[in-house]
Amino acid sequence: MPIELSKEARQEAVASIERYFRENMDEKIGNIAASGLLGFFLEEIGPSIYNQAVADAQERLQMRVSELDIEVHQDEFQYWRKFDRQAKGRK
Repeated sequence: MPIELSKEARQEAVASIERYFRENMDEKIGNIAASGLLGFFLEEIGPSIYNQAVADAQERLQMRVSELDIEVHQDEFQYWRKFDRQAKGRK
């Protein structure tokens, strides 16, 4: 599944690449070259980042699911116990 950015996010990313080159490199990069570089990063490196994010999300979800029984646990067969406690309290 290719990683795609919205039009607005892509424009901001291209502008960010252009600024990075302007401020940190010896030469400027044009809009078309920055767009091509972004496309390369999305296709070549993006899947690694995406896959790690999915793995991180899975790990977090598995942790939450493993805690589910603790969070929603209800003691069973409590009806008569409440009467037994009340009877002990009266004695």
